[in-house]
Amino acid sequence: MASLTFFCQSIPLKSKFWGEKNGRVHTSSPVIGIGFFRKNVECKESRVGKHPIEVPSSVTITLDGQDLKVKGPLGELSRTYPREVKVERLDPTTLKVSKALDTRRANQMHGLFRTLTDNMVVGVSKGFEKRLQLIGVGYRATLEGNDLVLNLGFSHPVRMPIPKEIKVKVEDNTRIAVSGFDKCAVGDFSASIRKWRPPEPYKGKGVKYADEVVRRKEGKAGKKK
Repeated sequence: MASLTFFCQSIPLKSKFWGEKNGRVHTSSPVIGIGFFRKNVECKESRVGKHPIEVPSSVTITLDGQDLKVKGPLGELSRTYPREVKVERLDPTTLKVSKALDTRRANQMHGLFRTLTDNMVVGVSKGFEKRLQLIGVGYRATLEGNDLVLNLGFSHPVRMPIPKEIKVKVEDNTRIAVSGFDKCAVGDFSASIRKWRPPEPYKGKGVKYADEVVRRKEGKAGKKK
């Protein structure tokens, strides 16, 4: 990738615009001339993107140009890659994501799409899971058909339809497990549950991730007598 580097040079300039006195032209203050020259900047390879992706024997891969389809025991995922990156199949058990262009944008996308590709392979073979916990008096969750029903202290229960590619389990009415083969779908649905009642910092009431650490604040001290 090429970048522009600027340099400056002082150039004396004589002009009547700056004024005349007694028939003599006064030299004006120096004017700065600006130029530039081109300098090549090398884009380093992404430390994440350069690692190959191991494909289990239970996963079937179909690669057609910039389109990749991954099928495993848990489901099927597909993705279309931008022109800045390319996907290659080194052997039946290895995939490699590399840069197709030597630009800064391609360098940024290299590591991103390597991670997305690895998530696809892991998702259809092992799956992903997010666990949430309800903390608060009267807070509970139940499953009614294909809906998740939450009682979070509102005047009415919160009813959330569960997407087809997501599985939800409720344990002891206060612990929720969200699982699926699409990491983005699992994360989005878990976040939509949490946003109904994020944990507050004083008593910790609300919906939080099982591994989330809530920083607590000290309440107001009572008046001294």
